[in-house]
Amino acid sequence: MEATLLSFPSRSLTQTKTQTHFLSNPPPFLSSKPKRPSKLSIRSAISRNKKEETVETVKTQLDDCQLLAAIKYKGFTVKQFQDLRRSLPETTTLVVAKNTLVYKAIEGTPWEALKPCMKGMNAWLFVHSEEIPAALKPYRDFQKEKKLEENDFSGAVFEGKFYAPGDFKALENMPTRAEIYAKLLGSLKSPASSLVGTIQAPARELVMVLQAYVKKLEEEGGGGGGGGGQ
Repeated sequence: MEATLLSFPSRSLTQTKTQTHFLSNPPPFLSSKPKRPSKLSIRSAISRNKKEETVETVKTQLDDCQLLAAIKYKGFTVKQFQDLRRSLPETTTLVVAKNTLVYKAIEGTPWEALKPCMKGMNAWLFVHSEEIPAALKPYRDFQKEKKLEENDFSGAVFEGKFYAPGDFKALENMPTRAEIYAKLLGSLKSPASSLVGTIQAPARELVMVLQAYVKKLEEEGGGGGGGGGQ
């Protein structure tokens, strides 16, 4: 009997020690300490935010954009980028962004025609002016000055049409508004055959011609009406 009674305190002490050890070292599922976010998850969130910001930047630049061109920039230095940006007109913006992000921004829009340029390293030229040659010329001058022949235009989209590098002469030689206006005035003063030739010009050119002529008439107060009634 005594041996039996003496065994109880020993068992109780063992249970107490076990319970104390359990409470001081609770298993993970009972721990109340909050988990700290890993550095990897923070970096992923920052990277995702930057990507979203880049896509939104591209979409914003597409507003009122007349032409979007891709420029190969592999090998460019930071200083060269700075010099190039300073040489561009105010109506033109240069954006450096990954092809995948730019494509995400233009997907499902007329600018999606730029898809053939989605390879290699590109900088993106957004032109917010109808004076296309004047917008492209600064880069051509920069390219020659810095001897960057290999860093040519990868392509461009203008009015929904894709222009490959070999097609850029058509863009760079496009007549300015002043030239179109002069052409219209010359046609009005010349025989009817010349006027017909102007009318047969591409639709966009004709619209610009007519807009310039209407603006001229408005500036003159209705144009020619006072001198015609004799």
